[in-house]
Amino acid sequence: MEPITLQTDERGKGAFVAMDGEERLGEMEIAVTENTLTIFHTEVQPKAEGKGLAKQLLSAMVTYAREKGLQVVPLCPYVHAQFKRHPEAYADIWQPTRKEDR
Repeated sequence: MEPITLQTDERGKGAFVAMDGEERLGEMEIAVTENTLTIFHTEVQPKAEGKGLAKQLLSAMVTYAREKGLQVVPLCPYVHAQFKRHPEAYADIWQPTRKEDR
């Protein structure tokens, strides 16, 4: 597998992508605005499930958010669950949008 890359268009929409050659094994759909990184969806192909790929995508996203000084809005159920499960690990970048997260 190749290193995870971020692919965005001129409007800041795109994905963190995990590739194996020409095959896309997983992606995390995102949008970047001024100070915010919104995560919409994380998907891993069935053949790559159970190998920690979603966690690698999460790690790449978190590193990027910290490097760019962005607040993360985790609309994706997977990312939201990870942020809720480990709030201390993401407190510096998590922008809670749900009442129960505050």
